[in-house]
Amino acid sequence: MAVTAGRDRVVLAMLLVNPNRIVGAGELIDALWGSAPPVTARGQLQSCISRLRRILPPGVILTDRAGYGIRVGPDDLDSEVFARSVEQARASGDRAAFRSALAVWRGPACAELDAPPLRQAAAALDERYALAAEDWAELELAAGNERELAGELGVLVERFPLRERLREQLMLALARSGRQADALAEFRRARQLLADELGIEPGGELQKRHREVLNGETVADARPTGRVRCLPRTVGDFTGRAEQVERLAAEIAGSPGPVVAVIDGMAGSGKTTLALHVAALAGDRYPDAHLYIDLQGHSERDPVEPSEAVLVLLRQLGLNGGEIPAGRVDRIGRWRTELSRRRSLVVLDNAASSEQVADLLPTAPGSLAVVTSRRRLSGLDGVRVESLPVLSPEEAVSLLERIAGERVRAEPVAAAEVVRRCGYLPLAVRLAGARLAHRPRWRVSDLLRRLGEAALPELAAEDRTVTRAFTLTYRQLPASLQRTFRLLGVYPGVEFDALAVAALADLAGDAAADLLDDLVDVHLIEEPEPGRYRMHDLVREYARTLAAELPEADRTAALTALLDFQLHAVTTANLDSYLPVLMRDLGSAEPARPDLRVPDPVARLERERPNLVAFVAAAMAAGRADYAWQIPRAAWHPLFYRGYTDDVRELHLLALPAAEASGDRSAIATTANYLASVYGRGGQTEKAEGFLRLAIRLRTELGQLGATAQSLGNLANIYYIQGRPAETVEVLRQALRMQLRARLPERSDMINMSSLLVSALTQLGRYDEALRSARAWLSSTIDDRNDGMTGSALLLLQRLRVRQGTMAPPVAHRYIDVSVRLMRRAGYQAGLADAAVDRARLHRIEGRHPEAIAEHQRALRIIAPLNDPLHESAYRCELAATLHAAGQIPAAREMYREALGIARRLRSPYQIAQALSGLAACLDPGGPEAARLRAEAGEVYARMGVPRDDGTADRIGITSGAR
Repeated sequence: MAVTAGRDRVVLAMLLVNPNRIVGAGELIDALWGSAPPVTARGQLQSCISRLRRILPPGVILTDRAGYGIRVGPDDLDSEVFARSVEQARASGDRAAFRSALAVWRGPACAELDAPPLRQAAAALDERYALAAEDWAELELAAGNERELAGELGVLVERFPLRERLREQLMLALARSGRQADALAEFRRARQLLADELGIEPGGELQKRHREVLNGETVADARPTGRVRCLPRTVGDFTGRAEQVERLAAEIAGSPGPVVAVIDGMAGSGKTTLALHVAALAGDRYPDAHLYIDLQGHSERDPVEPSEAVLVLLRQLGLNGGEIPAGRVDRIGRWRTELSRRRSLVVLDNAASSEQVADLLPTAPGSLAVVTSRRRLSGLDGVRVESLPVLSPEEAVSLLERIAGERVRAEPVAAAEVVRRCGYLPLAVRLAGARLAHRPRWRVSDLLRRLGEAALPELAAEDRTVTRAFTLTYRQLPASLQRTFRLLGVYPGVEFDALAVAALADLAGDAAADLLDDLVDVHLIEEPEPGRYRMHDLVREYARTLAAELPEADRTAALTALLDFQLHAVTTANLDSYLPVLMRDLGSAEPARPDLRVPDPVARLERERPNLVAFVAAAMAAGRADYAWQIPRAAWHPLFYRGYTDDVRELHLLALPAAEASGDRSAIATTANYLASVYGRGGQTEKAEGFLRLAIRLRTELGQLGATAQSLGNLANIYYIQGRPAETVEVLRQALRMQLRARLPERSDMINMSSLLVSALTQLGRYDEALRSARAWLSSTIDDRNDGMTGSALLLLQRLRVRQGTMAPPVAHRYIDVSVRLMRRAGYQAGLADAAVDRARLHRIEGRHPEAIAEHQRALRIIAPLNDPLHESAYRCELAATLHAAGQIPAAREMYREALGIARRLRSPYQIAQALSGLAACLDPGGPEAARLRAEAGEVYARMGVPRDDGTADRIGITSGAR
């Protein structure tokens, strides 16, 4: 767009030389008309602004009561781009970067605009350009490029004829190019111009250069004397990292040879800060030279070439261009020779690769190189590697306090949450602290509220942001890695493996593993254990922002592929004998990626367990109700029988509304059936019964005979827990008849119902029937190759025979040994607890009370995390019986009371009666309290229709009844 009107150009230029701030109307009027503005000046100014608004994009021109302004972005204004580029070029000493910055200029600043304020602004811009040109020329001279430089310096001298440094550089370039006469003539022209224009003689440096040209001394500059100190300043608030500092210091102190320490870590982890801190601590050991270079490995510019880096480092040592070889090999040789003469320390910051730094490392004793990189530099041999983790919570709070002051100590809870939201990343904590430090009226809780759900937008100070740090790493990745990292923003969980990423990104398994290794190398993901990966919280947030830019169809396709893989991976964690029941509920859909085979499904499910809720939530958010209920269903058996009832509850409570919203009655019934199992185990039998009656009704309506039989069997288990053994037997036989009528190959349901039938018959005192059923149950479990249930059947069989007096304790111990091996192999925790109680009971019979008590305590430890209060009450009754037999009556009485309290809360009649009977046995048999307790227990037994028990509970089959 062109602005041609003269006054409009002046107004626009005034706004642009004052970007993003309001320029007073008076200043603008003064620029337009000077000291004699017309009466209509304000009206004409408003007309200028109106015309500019029509030309420029909406919202660019700002209006304020005081005047006007213009909104520009960081890359919209050439002068801002130039200043930023020059600053970076100076920091790196990169000639190419300087040349690119100077190329931003396309002509004189504010050309053809004569307003005094604009001429002043243009002069300031010209000064910045001239300084940059002089710095660039110095680097070119140091690199030995005199012949090419002479012509360009001549043009610059014509543009800035009074700048003595430019003239001096031109003289040097001419002299080194063999043009001594031209160099001397240039001095004469400068002397004449200064005398004519300013009435002064040339300055000391220019006269010194004149003498050097006369004497032929321009080949080598005088080298600086004394010690070289080129390290940037260290931060005054360095915090934490005590272990890393101690290890690095010990390595430096303990090695006489050249020491190379490599510090790697994710963006913002404080690598440079640590490197400079260690360098400062070790500086006295290397008195001759402290050198530093930013290798630009992860920046907006290309990495510094090794040869260019050597040039900068040699210049820091004081060598001039004539002393520095032009060839790469010779230049590196000169670098190593110079280091061998000194005890030197060099910090090679921000390395891109092993190849970039290999030739820069010292080879002679008495030198130290500290290298930092976001990438793991695995190609370097014989180096000390220190990979930086994030700060500890305590270190992070301490750093925040050192930056922001006492406010942090005044709000410890808010401060702890702020650093947690920062992911304990040093850069993020520093930026959060800077925001507090520059806002003295903010409390820490104010900052915490601003962090909200998305912390990245708030973690910024001027041009330093966490997002920018991550972006610099991300942009340098090849396209395949960028795509994979973006898609990781779709991943619902925290940890992941190569198979999941292969499904997510539609990759082969090996290819996904290779890409993940590459992401680990650049510290965008972590590998906390072999084959398991995760992202830092802020990196995950960054990946999600990138994923949000993908087309919705791509995100949905990736998530669907991942959900499908997770469903089938969880399915394979089930026992083969259980798969027919599972497939009845899920259907027999084939996996979308059959090539992604899980080598150890059970171990993988154990690791994936914390992710499953996130997967179900993601499926619901994506409108995939099928996966939202199928994944919990597939996970039920391996989770429930390993005691993860809290996970089962949470997953199925999420799945139920998803199934209801989909209108899939079969899915609702299935989810309700398995949700009941958790409430049954936890003693909330009324809730369990309600869910089971819903499942039975829906499955009956749908004509699902086998599934209805399964839910009836589960209802029988609830009856058993509620102290209704006769109804348990009746419903179980109804369910078994239905199962046989359905003629389905789902033996697992029949096996479980058979075990419960044995338990109920035993409780009713029908021992002969129970023994026959137990033998049939054992045979079925063996045929079915169900280790957990086989172990449980063996336990129950020995328990019945011991009770009938047909099995001696030594034989019973062998039965228990076998059952423990089987249940341990199956991961059946509740069964292992039962086995410990059975062994304790045998020890009690044998009079080995200390060993019995130890086994009881083992059972209680196993059951503690399983959320199974019914078993806990029974186990405490058993322990109390052993304490009573050991003569520890007060302890036995207390244990019975604890068991009774649990049983009353659960409203479990059988456990209440056993605890009451046990308490009575601990009192004076002829006393009124013992008589009252026996009478109350007798009433409970009578209501249940079971024989009276003496208070030593026989634990039979409660856990194995859930299906």
